Amino acid sequence: MSFKCGIVGLPNVGKSTLFNALTNSNKAQAANFPFCTIDPNIGVVPVPDLRLENLAKISKSKKIINTTISFVDIAGLVKGASKGEGLGNKFLSHIREVDAIIHMIRCFDSDDIQNVNKTVDPIRDLEIIETEMMLSDLESIQKRLEKSNKKNIDEVQLKILEVALDYINNDKDISILKNEFDKKKINQSGLLSLKPKIYVCNVDEQSVQKGNRYTELFTGKYGSENTLIVSADIENQINQLDVSEKKNYMEMIGLKKTGLDLLIQKGYKILELDTYFTSGPEETRAWTIQKNCTAPKAASEIHTDFEKGFIRAETVSYDDFIDSNGWVNSKTNGKMRLEGKDYIVKDGDVLNFRFNTWPNSFHTKIN
Repeated sequence: MSFKCGIVGLPNVGKSTLFNALTNSNKAQAANFPFCTIDPNIGVVPVPDLRLENLAKISKSKKIINTTISFVDIAGLVKGASKGEGLGNKFLSHIREVDAIIHMIRCFDSDDIQNVNKTVDPIRDLEIIETEMMLSDLESIQKRLEKSNKKNIDEVQLKILEVALDYINNDKDISILKNEFDKKKINQSGLLSLKPKIYVCNVDEQSVQKGNRYTELFTGKYGSENTLIVSADIENQINQLDVSEKKNYMEMIGLKKTGLDLLIQKGYKILELDTYFTSGPEETRAWTIQKNCTAPKAASEIHTDFEKGFIRAETVSYDDFIDSNGWVNSKTNGKMRLEGKDYIVKDGDVLNFRFNTWPNSFHTKIN
């Protein structure tokens, strides 16, 4: 599975600049006027993982295949978007299609880059966006709860919508619903206000290491757990460099990780994702799964037949695979385990699935 993050924010906060840097492209138009992005831009990016190279070296793999993350650059929203202001509801609908929301917040002063508001206020800007998403949710819930539509909603979804409506109408924190209902059911509700969120404070180059008064103001209210301090301009500069130049430049300005690395790390955390590997002579590949995923479900990421015909999973932890120098020694050293249908796959597991190819009765393996 790949996960999709939508980059949202007010116009001219640096969304398209960040998108171009993250995706190493110029798909998104970055200009000094509101609404320069109209249709959403989508970029698919390989997830960097050094473990892949180490596994491939041991297995002498012909190729390496990373798992991926998709970024969506969504047009700038403004106050009144839920009522059609700016580019309106069309772009709120684009947000419903993503797994997580990256809130891009302006945390820099500039006379050269237009601001849709007279002052820089990251808290106000976020509240505008979240209010518009909540109002869009309210309209969506009301339509879905109309008598003619109720019959098409299952019992749990109906309860989620009814509770959400009550919370919105009574000015309660709708995010509490995440503690009251199953995560999968919450995701199926499609409510914007309940999507996992990452806050990206876009700062100037001088503030990228320690932040500034705007980031202090923001984290003072929203905390730092899901907040990243990034300079979209610096990320753009980094992307223009080759590998050695990139490393030297990052060391010079004191950056340990790129914005892409930080966003992927945070995205995996808030979406509760893990990575497992398959490794053999043909290829070494990374696969993204939900945490607490069973072995048959993990196998279905490769092919649904692997889940249906699942027998066992030959399993070695990443560290044991490296220490044992591959499959053969892992088995000899007693580090390889045969796991069944109830096994919960762990991050970094190297797996080889045994399964029936129905209707044939023989077993087969993948490497």
